[in-house]
Amino acid sequence: MTGWPARWLAAVLVAVLTAGCGPAEGHPEVWHGGRIFLATGNTTGVYYQLGGGYADVISRHLPGYEARAEPTGASVDNITRLAGGDMEIAFSLADTAADAVVGRGAFRQPQPVRALARVYSNYTHVIVRAKAEVRDFASLRGKRISTGSPRSGTDIIAGRLLSAAGIDPDRDVRRFTLSLPETVARMRAGTLDAMFFSGGLPTPGIADLLAGAPGAFELLPIADLIDPLNATYGSVYGTAELRKDVYGTRTGTPTVVVPNLILVGADMPEQLAYDLTRLLFAHQSDLVDAHPEAANFTRQSASGTDPVPLHPGAVRFYQGG
Repeated sequence: MTGWPARWLAAVLVAVLTAGCGPAEGHPEVWHGGRIFLATGNTTGVYYQLGGGYADVISRHLPGYEARAEPTGASVDNITRLAGGDMEIAFSLADTAADAVVGRGAFRQPQPVRALARVYSNYTHVIVRAKAEVRDFASLRGKRISTGSPRSGTDIIAGRLLSAAGIDPDRDVRRFTLSLPETVARMRAGTLDAMFFSGGLPTPGIADLLAGAPGAFELLPIADLIDPLNATYGSVYGTAELRKDVYGTRTGTPTVVVPNLILVGADMPEQLAYDLTRLLFAHQSDLVDAHPEAANFTRQSASGTDPVPLHPGAVRFYQGG
């Protein structure tokens, strides 16, 4: 294993020592200076762009630290890697994070994660090929559908939406779990009939798909699924209109939205968590330069992370400490 970075050697050692013993304790060697890794998502999604901007802010304004955004499979993958000590910061959908703190859904046991902030909301994009003759959500039955990267928040919400509509996501559709770039390529090739993606506005990969073939794809309205969705999973989901000017569509599209959270490990030192939270607001304009969704949170809204608890360092920041 000569030539491996010391960080990855340490990660292997932690994995060996903690196998079968639950989530790892993280990497104490970075708590007081060093490299911070941010778990983001697909390279054509908002997580990756905003994560890159946040990493740059940390590197420039937190003395002793260098941060780097890493592409990942998104929410579930991010939380797993955060809890295992492979990442120090992670982006996640709030519904996935809520599952993580109680140990349900994709998580066999509660995960030791805490929130720094609630940021922008993800809009659920359900896109269909115009030639696939999908008139409404029920018409997805029997179609070839990508529900997003494996272990992503998109994959989770896609399965929940299909179930809420009375469609078995594993039996009633031909389900593919593909990254956003793979999904877009197959939509263009005509080997998929529909796709799901949960992301901020605009999501670059979605914008490229819709702009590249005007009229070939349509956004499907799904806001009417909110009642059965929340009856099963609680009030973490909401509805909003995906405005027509975002992607140049003929009309706005009523859809389901879910907040995004920035997470850290429960064992992160309070001062570091405080500083990381402070940077989100002290340099918010720099984050907006990375992606406009960074403008869509305030100090008041960011503290509303329930049912995911805030890290004590973040609590101190929001309380003005």
